[in-house]
Amino acid sequence: MSAGSVGPPDVDPICLLVAGALRASVAAGEFTLACQHSVQKTRWAEHYRLDGATLVLDTASVEGTGAGMEPPSVAVHRGAEWIWHPQTRLPELRLTHSSYVRDYALCWTGGCRTLTSLVGPLPEGAVITVRACNAIAPPAGAEPVRPAS
Repeated sequence: MSAGSVGPPDVDPICLLVAGALRASVAAGEFTLACQHSVQKTRWAEHYRLDGATLVLDTASVEGTGAGMEPPSVAVHRGAEWIWHPQTRLPELRLTHSSYVRDYALCWTGGCRTLTSLVGPLPEGAVITVRACNAIAPPAGAEPVRPAS
């Protein structure tokens, strides 16, 4: 399956992989990943930015507490959300697909899409890996991944 690409062509893309295969790329130097907690049914969101080949978790927020969703002591309560700024650096995100909860939403300048609308249908328990595309070594002789123009 060839990878689809969305977003402006002049921005370093993030790549979405399933079982090591590139399924989609999104030209987004910053993005928000959001999900609904399976028990509490409240929104959890994390805002990331690319720093070279690293994902930096700049801001996290949760609408309420409970069932493993306790915000850290540095979180600030604003309106219905707890917000904090972890500044955690990660090489990748690994997200498990489940039919028992709402799909993850990936938002960037220009849009929001569910992960399965970007990568296609997934079996239960499939892992979607999110990485900076420049962190993926292309196969020998292959051209590096570039956003579509």
